[in-house]
Amino acid sequence: MPINKELLTLLVCPVTKLPVRLLSRPNLQILNQMISEGNVQNAAGQSVDAQFSQALITQNNTMIYPVNDGIPIMLEDQAIPVNQIEGKMSLT
Repeated sequence: MPINKELLTLLVCPVTKLPVRLLSRPNLQILNQMISEGNVQNAAGQSVDAQFSQALITQNNTMIYPVNDGIPIMLEDQAIPVNQIEGKMSLT
């Protein structure tokens, strides 16, 4: 189930308070590939095992938040710091 577009306009990062947007499909594929290789950890330092059908990224491209069944998981410890995957994604 895709995230509600109206809800998306209201969401902000709980850490930076900056708006979030959908992670592009190509970047989502890269993220999921890295997850399948065991190369992604969340902000709590736990390995991320489940691939995402959608994800949100902060306006300043520093944090990625998972979306599960159309529900954004906007918890700081569940966020994925982008610095561990920089250089692999096109974040323009």
